[in-house]
Amino acid sequence: MKILLDECVTHELKKLLSDFEVATVAEMGFSGLKNGKLLKATEEAGFDMLLTIDKNIDYQQNIAKFQLFIVIFDVFRATLNI
Repeated sequence: MKILLDECVTHELKKLLSDFEVATVAEMGFSGLKNGKLLKATEEAGFDMLLTIDKNIDYQQNIAKFQLFIVIFDVFRATLNI
């Protein structure tokens, strides 16, 4: 499974997902892309899943048209203590 971590998700999460192929938005050169363009770029790059904390993405985009899983974490802060 190929997973992309959104800009708002701590990069520390990558360590916990070592069984998967994981990249960050910055590593892929997608920094600054707005939701629609980010979803399209994510799909075109062959990712299976986007992990984000952006709760508005579901309301701002027609996510059903994309062939990828979008996981929206409901968190108070974007840091992780490992």
